[in-house]
Amino acid sequence: MSKSAAVKHIDEKTPLMMLAGPMFGELLLNILVNSVDTMMLGRYSSTGAGAVGNANQVMFFLILMFNIIANATSVVVAQHLGAQETKKMNTIYTLALGVNFIFGILFSGIFVMLKGPIMELINVPEVMRAEFATYVNIVGGGMFMLACYNVMLQILRCNGFARIGMYISIVINLINIVGNYLFLYGPLKALEYGVGGVAISTDLARLVALVVSLVFFYRKKIGRLGLKYIKPFPGKLLWQMIKVGLPSAGENMSYNLYQIVLLSFINSMGENAVYAKTFCQSLISFSMVFSNACAMATQIITGHLVGAGKEDAAYKRVFSTLKLSLPITVGLATINWLLSPLTLQLFTENQEVIQLGFWVMLVDILIEVGRCLNMTFVSSLKAAGDYVFPLIVGIIMMWGIGATVGYTAGVLLNLGVVGVFMGTASDEFLRGIVTMMRWKRQSWRGKSLVKKEL
Repeated sequence: MSKSAAVKHIDEKTPLMMLAGPMFGELLLNILVNSVDTMMLGRYSSTGAGAVGNANQVMFFLILMFNIIANATSVVVAQHLGAQETKKMNTIYTLALGVNFIFGILFSGIFVMLKGPIMELINVPEVMRAEFATYVNIVGGGMFMLACYNVMLQILRCNGFARIGMYISIVINLINIVGNYLFLYGPLKALEYGVGGVAISTDLARLVALVVSLVFFYRKKIGRLGLKYIKPFPGKLLWQMIKVGLPSAGENMSYNLYQIVLLSFINSMGENAVYAKTFCQSLISFSMVFSNACAMATQIITGHLVGAGKEDAAYKRVFSTLKLSLPITVGLATINWLLSPLTLQLFTENQEVIQLGFWVMLVDILIEVGRCLNMTFVSSLKAAGDYVFPLIVGIIMMWGIGATVGYTAGVLLNLGVVGVFMGTASDEFLRGIVTMMRWKRQSWRGKSLVKKEL
């Protein structure tokens, strides 16, 4: 890597908000724009919205596969930068991007070829199948661009350039919204592309994101990419990245299956319960976005500190993060609850749904306390190289506590959707306590990846 590389130094003195602030803006923007995106398509065609919703649900599992390498990239890059092992960085960058590009092409192709059986498997309604196929052909076929962008985004963040992700997010979301408007309501409406036009906008936005991230990578002289950097092929490094990424992907996969099971409980409780869950979930996303951004930023800082051998500083830094993130998260969740009788009216006039939602949002305050603890300490454990423990605890708590308590309280005790959310609260809170105790016991010490011979 060039000595003139403009890598930003990250250590124990790095302000949390230098990284968390732009990430918060990026996550918040994505939430807002995704809501607008869904609304635009829903107003154009309810069947189109349903088809895209079904396709995105399946494609989310593809994204989890791509994140095996993307998540590992964050940990490996942060630790090696912290250890100032700059000679290995170009190898790591090239390997991560190359592997995800190959994975992306492979899984995108398989997804497109198997779209027929997938429609049968998830019971896509007949009226939605043509639009489902169109969307999968275009967006599913271009998923490799998202796979590559996710890796580049982690590389830029770990080098201290978190703000560029927010700027790129602004650009691509504007492209997406303008493209949707042109194809659905504007001059290109005459082409009658509909869902196909929405898919084209999505692919164009992802292409722009990837190109901009690569240009920024070279303009700032962060590193270089090329086949010469992976000759001879660094098989041990790849295996290390897979070992780091797989537990995270497994945890995320388990969490999404767990959420589907909880949704099945709620689906059996009637339409009002489903509406309350759906509308509250939109509001809850605003409560969790700050703690999520802080956890992501802390993971990068912790990785740098552990890689530099500053484990004492890493230990203290995580608790200092909580002093900021926990009170703000609780405050946001409390405000969300107090305003819910008003904000829920933006979604519905059904007073029963609004009343259910009020109690769900009250339970969510406890959920956000646990989630803030959970995300902060899990991210830090992974950054320190202790990546298997969060997977084990996550599976045990999700299924042994969350699903069990949710079913017992929601279905057996007839507390309905509020009872199911109580199950989620028990899962998040207990998991947060367990992972915090793991961090306090400092069992993660000595697990730094850079100490291993690659």
